[in-house]
Amino acid sequence: MKILLTGGAGFIGSNFVRMALEDRLPGLEGASITVLDALTYSGNPANLLSVAGHPHYAFVHGDIRDIGLLDRIMPGIDAVVHLAAESHVDRSVRDASVFVETNVVGTQRLLDAALRHDVRRFVHVSTDEVYGSIDEGSWDEQSPLEPNSPYSASKAGSDLLARSYHRTHGLDVRITRCSNNYGPFHFPEKLVPLFVTNLIDGLDVPLYGDGEHVRDWLHVDDHCRGIALVLTGGRPGEVYNIGGGTELTNRRLTELLLEATGRDWSSVRQAEDRLGHDRRYSVDIAKIQGELGYAPQVPFEQGIADVVQWYRDHRSWWEPLKERAAL
Repeated sequence: MKILLTGGAGFIGSNFVRMALEDRLPGLEGASITVLDALTYSGNPANLLSVAGHPHYAFVHGDIRDIGLLDRIMPGIDAVVHLAAESHVDRSVRDASVFVETNVVGTQRLLDAALRHDVRRFVHVSTDEVYGSIDEGSWDEQSPLEPNSPYSASKAGSDLLARSYHRTHGLDVRITRCSNNYGPFHFPEKLVPLFVTNLIDGLDVPLYGDGEHVRDWLHVDDHCRGIALVLTGGRPGEVYNIGGGTELTNRRLTELLLEATGRDWSSVRQAEDRLGHDRRYSVDIAKIQGELGYAPQVPFEQGIADVVQWYRDHRSWWEPLKERAAL
C-alpha cells in the first residue's frame, strides 16, 4: 500500500511513520509512506531522522493547500491519512484564521485531489473536541457536533466536508476522533510535555481555572494502532472514536506529573481559565472495539513514566523547540 501521510513531521504523524515502517501497525506491513508537511512551527524534521534512509519512505516539503503540488504527488497513492492540522486551542483563541485555512481549506483541497487521482481510501483524523463538552456519560459517533473553540470548530468543519465527499462523490472516507494524546516527540506547548519539561527544569506550571476539567488520555502508539485499524478494516463513510480509557482531571494529572518529576505543589501556578474551556471530554469506543478489535495496550501509569523518562533523555530535542516558540 502506498500512503500519503499529511502532517507526518508532527507528533502523531511521526509516531505513525516510525511504527508503520517498523511493521508495528496491523495491516500496514511493507507499506510505503510519503510524508507531506509544511514544517510550520510544530513540524520538526528531527522527528523523522530515524527513518530518513528507509527505502519505503519519502518526504515532501509543502502545503496541503498547494493544488499543483498535490497533483504532482497524488498519482499512484492508494490511501491518504490526513493528520495535518493546526491544533493548539490557545493559538486558535488568539487568531482563528490559520485554523480555517489549514484545517478547512486544506482538507477540501486534499479531498478534491484524492477525487481527481482516484485515491481508494481517505482517513480523516479528527478530535473528540468536535463534540463540545459532556457532563456525564460518553459520546458515541452519532452524538451531535457542538464545538466550543475556534480550533474544534475548524475541525468539525473539516469532518463535515470529509463526510460530504463520501455522500456526494462516493469517495471512501473514514473519520477518526481521538481523545487527548500523550507520548514521545510531543511539541512542548501541550499540557503533558510543557508540564514535564518545565518541572524537569525547576520551573512552575500553569493550571487553568480550578483544575477540574476532565480529559481521557490516549497514548500515541494506541492512537496510531487505531488509525491503522480504521484504514485497513473500517467501513467507508463511518466515524470511529479512539480513546485511551483513562479519565483524569487536570489537577490529578498535574499531581501525577509532580510525583514523576520529584516536584510539589509549590511549582503550580493558578492561571486564569481559558476562554470557552470545555469541562469534560469522554468518548465511547464500543464501535471500534466491536468492529475492528481495538483496545488500548499502553497502561497509563507505564506510559506516563516512559514519557517523563523520554523527555529527561531527549533535552537536545525539546530545548530548542521551547526556545524557538518562547514557551
